[in-house]
Amino acid sequence: MGETINSAEILFIKCVKDGIPNRDPLRDSDARRIFGDDDRRISLSDVSIKRDVRDYVMARYPDGGDDKSMFVFCREERTPDNKLLGRDKLAKALLERAGRGGSKDLAGDLKASAFDVRVFGAVFSVEKKSFHQCGPVQFGWAHSLHPVETKYVQGTVVMPSKDTEVTEEGKEEGLSQGTIWTTYTLPFAVFAMPGVINSHIAQDTGMTDSDVNKVLEGLWKGTINRQARGRGIQQPLLLLHVEYADPFFRIGFLENLVRIEPSREAWQNSNPPTSVEEIALSVERLGMSLKDNRDKIKRARLWRYQPLKLEGEIPAEERTW
Repeated sequence: MGETINSAEILFIKCVKDGIPNRDPLRDSDARRIFGDDDRRISLSDVSIKRDVRDYVMARYPDGGDDKSMFVFCREERTPDNKLLGRDKLAKALLERAGRGGSKDLAGDLKASAFDVRVFGAVFSVEKKSFHQCGPVQFGWAHSLHPVETKYVQGTVVMPSKDTEVTEEGKEEGLSQGTIWTTYTLPFAVFAMPGVINSHIAQDTGMTDSDVNKVLEGLWKGTINRQARGRGIQQPLLLLHVEYADPFFRIGFLENLVRIEPSREAWQNSNPPTSVEEIALSVERLGMSLKDNRDKIKRARLWRYQPLKLEGEIPAEERTW
């Protein structure tokens, strides 16, 4: 049994400029629209959010940390001859690095060695070895707080994809110009994502309070650390962690208690906001809900991007990284 972790809710708000953080391969790599085209909001999957956290932890603890407990299991790893490792060989390689390769308790060893198994859970199924562990930390989809219109753009690559060659007749053959690329992008968007932490499942996985802090840190710093062309420049704006005294209570849907200003109409005209300096977040309803449930809240912590304007107050301990 692990240490006692408080059940909690997470609200994470971030923005992207000049890019699409999570593309939909079924829409020619345009933004994901799970509400339909008429609604005009776009969404980010919880898988992409977890990837940011995992990538941050891998970058921060490439050797698993001092106690070899901060490895990441759900990742891509290849052999020297560029073959992709499957679950079984990946688990063996990880446990060898962690110094836990001799035990027959695969599930227990992975929980002790891999941060993401303790936090997000894992499904492991290979011949004669299988287990399923639900994770204590779960994220919902992140949805834009406003309508979004993506743009289809194109450009050219300077370098040609093939070398030019001179034939015996003295003619040049091959490509003399760069290739044309096309992509979808958007000027600016703000997303809100909910999350929950289940204290009872945390005991099963051995998740620690330090792990909880690394999840929060990974949300913030992992967003900043995300470097990929086409995903845009991303900035975390607000992160709220509300811990409850009662493990069976939660306020629920904190993201619905936040509203962006200017409102929907401004985003539908020809000149919607394009930067953080042009918007504000209305948090009056969120602050009121936290006050109304103060007797059920054990601790509330808040991180915010200082240039972001807030309308209203959030009764939480403000932190910085």
